[in-house]
Amino acid sequence: MIVWDVITVVLVLVGAFFATLAGVGIIRMPDLYTRMQSSTKAGTLGVACLVAAAATHFRTSAVLIEASLVILFLFATAPVASHLIARAAFVAGTPLWERTTRDEQASSEPVE
Repeated sequence: MIVWDVITVVLVLVGAFFATLAGVGIIRMPDLYTRMQSSTKAGTLGVACLVAAAATHFRTSAVLIEASLVILFLFATAPVASHLIARAAFVAGTPLWERTTRDEQASSEPVE
C-alpha cells in the first residue's frame, strides 16, 4: 500500500514540476514559436504525469483505462495542434525572434 502512495506522490511532484516549467517557459521565451515548444512539450508531460498519478491513486481498471486514453489522446493531439498553430502564425506573418539564426520555412513555397 505504501509503495503506491510513494509512486503517486512522485508522479504528482514530477507533473507539477513540468507544468510549472511550461508556465515559466511561456513567460520567459522570446517569441511565439519557442513559447509553443516549451508549453507543448513540458505541459503535455506534466499533465500526463498528473493523470498517471490519479490512476495510481485510485487503482481501478476503469480509472486505469480512462487515464491511458487521456494520455494517449494528449500525446496524439498536442503536437499536431502546436504545429498547426505555429504554421498559422507563420502564414499570418508573426515575426521570429531577432536572434533566430535559421528560418527553415522562409525557403519553402508560400502557403495560400
